[in-house]
Amino acid sequence: MSGIKIIKDKCVGCGLCIKACPLEAIVLVDKVAVIDLDKCNLCSGCVGSCKFNAIHIFRQSKPRDDISNYKGIWVFAEARDEVISSVVFELLGKARKLAAELDTYVGAVLLGCGVSGSLQELIHRGADKVFFIDSPALKHYIAENYTKSIVKLVNKYKPEIILAGATTTGRSLVSRIAVNLHTGLTADCTGLDIDKEKKILIQTRPAFGGNIMAQIISPNFRPQMATVRHKVMPEAEAELSRKGEIIKETFDEDEEDKRIKFLDFIKETISTVNLAEADIIVSGGRGLGEGSNFKIIEELASSLGAAVGSSRAAVDSGWIPYSHQVGQTGRTVCPKMYVACGISGQIQHLVGMQSSKTIIAINKDPDAPIFKVADYGIVGDLFKIVPLLTKKLKETLRR
Repeated sequence: MSGIKIIKDKCVGCGLCIKACPLEAIVLVDKVAVIDLDKCNLCSGCVGSCKFNAIHIFRQSKPRDDISNYKGIWVFAEARDEVISSVVFELLGKARKLAAELDTYVGAVLLGCGVSGSLQELIHRGADKVFFIDSPALKHYIAENYTKSIVKLVNKYKPEIILAGATTTGRSLVSRIAVNLHTGLTADCTGLDIDKEKKILIQTRPAFGGNIMAQIISPNFRPQMATVRHKVMPEAEAELSRKGEIIKETFDEDEEDKRIKFLDFIKETISTVNLAEADIIVSGGRGLGEGSNFKIIEELASSLGAAVGSSRAAVDSGWIPYSHQVGQTGRTVCPKMYVACGISGQIQHLVGMQSSKTIIAINKDPDAPIFKVADYGIVGDLFKIVPLLTKKLKETLRR
């Protein structure tokens, strides 16, 4: 346990520590400093101010486990209404590749009530082991109950890596797990690799507003944890012949957090575009000039049976709702075809769409960064090119 104490024989009651404390946690009592431990956060500001070495901070770190005891790559199998989220299948596909390099197994963690029908699906998609807890207390996602369950599993089975989707649920859950396990967490990753020499996970994510791609490692603590953006990795194909092990654990009623009660889940009733599941996306950017010009993007999208996307610049300008935004601060997509119209291709946008199967760029600037990732590029005026493409597509469909 960490703490702080005043050495009374050395304290002269000068009050310098009082001035140095930003939390007003120190007072003088009978000319001796007294620290309010409820306010103190062990910042050490008072220690540096004391000229008489009368203040001592002691820290006791949690003993480290032998990290060589940790084996396996786990994927949190997020589910809603008994349906596994598609990001789980993306993570299972990546986990299989990582596991091959580490010579270890792939595990999936499924919590819920009455979701046993999904166990074999997880095995078919790549899990060697499925750690399963079925309990009425886990029927609805309550972060505290899910955290206790997974922390208990981790302490028992010791996985070396835990992956989860960077969804609302995934982000709220794994941060709590990391705090309870005293380990690190990298959020919103767009890439995962293994350092072949050190055998540790390299977690890649955008940093400094997307201007650089940072590579982050957790060499000293286990498990290594990361959330991964949806649609940045291909889904694992189902292999119906795959066999795996189902490990069923229990949830003790005493572990349920009684402070929280699930009342209802209200689904969003506002109609929004589902970019993440679209096979074709046509996006417009700053090059459109004004919001009314998005109609030519919508017409091209309609002729292709596509969803309409946009860059952040178009959303910030109020031309189109945020639900259409593709990029680091919007949606990450992986369609079969992505058509970028009037989008220069800043790194923030590229992060969200560069894994698309085929990228077509239309821009009047031949040096636009978008052309570096495009499979096909058209240099020219989008106001001439896009209507011509739409016209040609409509003529072809009439035949």
